[in-house]
Amino acid sequence: MFHFDNCLKITAAHLSVDAQTGQQMGFVSHAHADHMAPHTLTLCTSVTARLLRHRFGSQLRVRELAYGEPFTIADHRLTVFPAGHMLGSAMLYLEYAGESLLYTGDFRLRRSATAEPAELPQADRLVMETTYGDPRYRFPPREQVVAELVHAVLGTLKAGRVPVIEAYVTGKAQELTRLLWEQGIRTQQHPAMASVSRLYQASGCELGPFSVYEGQHLPGHVILQPPSGQRRARRLPLPSGCIRMAVTGWALDPRYRFRHGVDYAFPLTDHADYDELIECVERVKPRKIYCTHGPAGFAERLKDIGFDAQPLKRTP
Repeated sequence: MFHFDNCLKITAAHLSVDAQTGQQMGFVSHAHADHMAPHTLTLCTSVTARLLRHRFGSQLRVRELAYGEPFTIADHRLTVFPAGHMLGSAMLYLEYAGESLLYTGDFRLRRSATAEPAELPQADRLVMETTYGDPRYRFPPREQVVAELVHAVLGTLKAGRVPVIEAYVTGKAQELTRLLWEQGIRTQQHPAMASVSRLYQASGCELGPFSVYEGQHLPGHVILQPPSGQRRARRLPLPSGCIRMAVTGWALDPRYRFRHGVDYAFPLTDHADYDELIECVERVKPRKIYCTHGPAGFAERLKDIGFDAQPLKRTP
């Protein structure tokens, strides 16, 4: 049914899945750089198509897919389901020759402020993203983390300092804007973030009002800035004495704040934590599991609790 050669490939359908280099036909689960490339023909949701064209140009040839509506390629029946990771993110469900396969891509089962809620169909085989596949990555309740973030932001503003939150340009920045707006806090977004946020709003995802940050801080606002590792977005000068904050699942590691030179770090993520990964397996009920984008030990942990699991590896 499938093989692995730098990415998951649906063999008889000649369909590449989340390839990072251009293919003749590729399914893109969501618009993050490590899951996409300009394919000759791209299969994705309409929101992802809008984001991909923003990145690669309006000439990109796309077949837009609707959640829950099957389509057929070379006798393969395919359906996409929401992944809960970011707006437009999708899992790929495949039925062929009496077998079924679910590819999760990046996903999250907890509620998101901006993404469609995840749906998990049952499948014979499961290829799952396992970024936080270690038991120490069990995140506290989302409401608690948001409350702690808001408390830090308001305290910083009250002290006359400028709060700066580092966030990825696509997905995380938009969710933070919505979460802060719901708490009555206005944001200034880096220009690269603002261009994506306008696409979110054009896709029907309300974020609330935001301003563009181009080097001049507006009193009472939070500045959203890309992290230093996101090279495509030019970093802008920040006000002196600002308080820097990071939002990432890796913040559960107490050393994260010091390694990255931030004043606060909050474990807010758009990925499933360890318990959500286990919940995914229990709900899909697969006979066989293939793990990717995570610690090698997660497959062994699944074996220990009775599942047939292995890391996804190149087919010999």
